[in-house]
Amino acid sequence: MTIDLTTEAIAELGARELISALQRLRRLQPDDPALARLDIDAVAKGIDPKKLDEDEFADLLDALVALADNAAHLDLSAMDARDFARVISRASKGQVEAVTTRPGLRERVLDEVFHRMETHFRSERAGSTRAVVHLQLTGGFGEDGLDSYEVVIENAQCAITKGATREPRATVTVGPVEFLKLATGNASAPVLFMTGKLKVKGDLGFAAGFMSLFNIPKA
Repeated sequence: MTIDLTTEAIAELGARELISALQRLRRLQPDDPALARLDIDAVAKGIDPKKLDEDEFADLLDALVALADNAAHLDLSAMDARDFARVISRASKGQVEAVTTRPGLRERVLDEVFHRMETHFRSERAGSTRAVVHLQLTGGFGEDGLDSYEVVIENAQCAITKGATREPRATVTVGPVEFLKLATGNASAPVLFMTGKLKVKGDLGFAAGFMSLFNIPKA
């Protein structure tokens, strides 16, 4: 199977053609050369969310996530941070909502963002800070309608896990669209707070500077 998914070729494909091509690649064996040649950053650079409708955008990310199950180098974690930020920054609110309201895809994308937060933690800025922050994302599929993540900062390290096991210094509740925009440098925490889109319980001062402890990628 010969499928050309270079950046130049992707730019010539329509949304459905690209999604179909990625879905065909899923049928290949993990050691197939066609998969080995595919560069996830080439795919990312060729994606222009403004040319996709809401379902097409979600379908495209869904196809990439599914493809990663056969080829680890195509996982979202392998995508350059700037490419990931660019894709999210150019996506409309409706497109991001289409992703975050789709079971399975929502979890994979959110998990990826929190994994990136761990790796982009600025230990030199944290210093001797010790804190637990609970991040609650609305619109989840659990009984309480929230996806909860626990951020533990201690010994100049950051660890993020699902659920809540420790008493938090601050609990931040925010919608998934706003969180994704915030985590990719496309939104301001103070503005989200002032407009009621981000709510804080606990140490408001610490929560206000929380995101400064991470390197936020720029598109």
